[in-house]
Amino acid sequence: MSAVARRVGMFVSRTLWPWVCLAALVGMLAFVPPSLAQTRVPSERPLEALVKASLLSFNDANVTGNFTVFHAKLSKPFRQQFTPERLQETFKSFAEQQIDFDIIAAYKPVYDPPASVDSDGRLIVKGYFPTEPTRVLFDLAFIPSDGEWKLISIHVKTERAPKP
Repeated sequence: MSAVARRVGMFVSRTLWPWVCLAALVGMLAFVPPSLAQTRVPSERPLEALVKASLLSFNDANVTGNFTVFHAKLSKPFRQQFTPERLQETFKSFAEQQIDFDIIAAYKPVYDPPASVDSDGRLIVKGYFPTEPTRVLFDLAFIPSDGEWKLISIHVKTERAPKP
């Protein structure tokens, strides 16, 4: 090997090798499914924010009668199955009873059982807000979508809070 070839080889190995490694790493990350990034239950504050944002968005849709924004925040499979009009029809009883539970913003949710990720990769969050005289109970399921957890299922009801 000539002296010039050795110098070129040393130049390539010293200056380009880190870039080659970085390019290879970025290339490999492109093939990692986004769902792998979300296989764990979020920590306390992000979980509370996720639950409250989902329920308050639903509440706003119910109070205003406009489910368009709520619909846009749902996971793609949920949006494909339920149009804004179908959501409005599904939760018609909430509107008829004039249920407004925006008070939950001031309370910490009680998870019962603790939130978990099931075998299908869905984040399952069940519980209630300890509001009085009426409690807000929820059963939510989220899937990874667009790099974040998004609703795939929502069940909400209210009931009288138990007497102390």
